[in-house]
Amino acid sequence: MDKVPMLAEGYEKLTADLKVLRAERPRIVDAIEEARAHGDLSENAEYHAAKERQGQVEAQIADIEDKVTRAQIIDPTTLSGDRVVFGATVTVLDENDKPARYQIVGQTESDAKQGRISYDSPLGRALIGKSVGDEVEVTVPSGDRFYLIEKVEFI
Repeated sequence: MDKVPMLAEGYEKLTADLKVLRAERPRIVDAIEEARAHGDLSENAEYHAAKERQGQVEAQIADIEDKVTRAQIIDPTTLSGDRVVFGATVTVLDENDKPARYQIVGQTESDAKQGRISYDSPLGRALIGKSVGDEVEVTVPSGDRFYLIEKVEFI
């Protein structure tokens, strides 16, 4: 089993999501029982909807439990160096010398709008292992992009 790297806040969010989903289980069972009381199950939309939701919730719970048990929590403030690693905050310059700042995070924590990119994204994979002053080339759907690593921080 591979470890799933994540920051502490990502781990906390997953466990909170898990708690919410587990709390939903009894409500779904009640909805199934209520729908079953309406009679013929073959044409009972409420019953089928409740059963479908139950399947979705159970699948989400299994997925989150898997990630939580394999979690490898990384605290970026304990890291140092000039190489880009998981948890690092990287400042890059694009082809027009426009700066952009990204933190390398786990898949469940990524949010491009907040500058948090997955280590498994094209840009994340290109940055990992590189140092200040290195140029990286990233192939994205809109074409190739080039970046210069200006700064690596662990905050």
